Amino acid sequence: MMSEQPSSHRRDFLTGKTAGQVAADAIQQAADHVAEFADALAPRALATIDQAAGYVVTLRRRAMACDFEVCLNADRDSRGSVAAMQALDLIDELESQMTIYRDTSEVLEINREAANAWVDVESRLFDVLQLSDRLHCETQGAFDLTGGPLSRIWGFDQRKGKLPTDDQIAEALKFVGWDKVELDVSADRIRFLRSGVDINLNSIGKGYALDRAAELLADSDVDDFLIHGGRSTLLARGSRAGRQGWTTRLRHPLRPRQIVAEFQLEDQALSTSGSATQSFVIGGKRYGHLLDPRSGWPADAMHSATVVAPTGAEADALSTAFYVMGADQVQEYCTAHPHIRALLVLPTRRVGEVEVAMFNVDSASPSG
Repeated sequence: MMSEQPSSHRRDFLTGKTAGQVAADAIQQAADHVAEFADALAPRALATIDQAAGYVVTLRRRAMACDFEVCLNADRDSRGSVAAMQALDLIDELESQMTIYRDTSEVLEINREAANAWVDVESRLFDVLQLSDRLHCETQGAFDLTGGPLSRIWGFDQRKGKLPTDDQIAEALKFVGWDKVELDVSADRIRFLRSGVDINLNSIGKGYALDRAAELLADSDVDDFLIHGGRSTLLARGSRAGRQGWTTRLRHPLRPRQIVAEFQLEDQALSTSGSATQSFVIGGKRYGHLLDPRSGWPADAMHSATVVAPTGAEADALSTAFYVMGADQVQEYCTAHPHIRALLVLPTRRVGEVEVAMFNVDSASPSG
């Protein structure tokens, strides 16, 4: 877990606003390719909280185009719920910092100014950029924050998919690549080496927000909780009442009622990436929104990639990168990084069947 540090620049993202729009709800049905919570969390509203049965209380907030939820053991006192609401407030603030859709966001300011001069970056956000720099190198360019021009020509930025020409892809690639970004670690600042470059944190932002929320909960002496963003990225601390860790399940990509694997998470994060929910079909071929920044084309080698890592930011980023990399490169990465676990759901020649490839996984229970 990353330690808390005071902001040294112009913004303070730890000052919260009044918590609102928070409700105690049960977890809804999971979408394809994302982790599902354990069976005792019913897919309907909980009329009562049965402490003996190990029920949880969930508090929800809409942010980053998805639902964030904090799940607490029902025997927690009210201070746990107060801290959970503060954690959700913090996620709101981090969205305001990282989004590219608000004129006042820090990331948008970077995109406007960094091609002209060095831009100072809030210290914790700069930590995310440094992590992104490291992961870019470790994944041989599969993880890259500069892929915005590609998303635009493919229409995924507006959720209106379209097939670009080869010339359009080649032109967009001129502005894609982390080699066009420079970080000054001595002063927490960034610049772009050419005009037209921009960054987007959508492949790491949710995981980072979960890490920060978890820090706040821990500082409030909340030790046992699970927090997720849109079910695709989640972070577990401690254990659910009466159990060891928190149970998560991965759905079959082609038969959603079936489970591919089950994980027991304790002080870990998990993230799943897939393109089923954002794609379009032209000429009988499906094109997904997860683009390979090295080729400019959608990745299509697998149904989903799931990563278990120490932090939400790492899990979030690596699940995206692994989906792009393919099984052989993922195996090489996991061999070099034994603390990272991965489960890939791969297509087979038989219609409706999948193959599961696992790396550094010793406690997932594949099924289905």
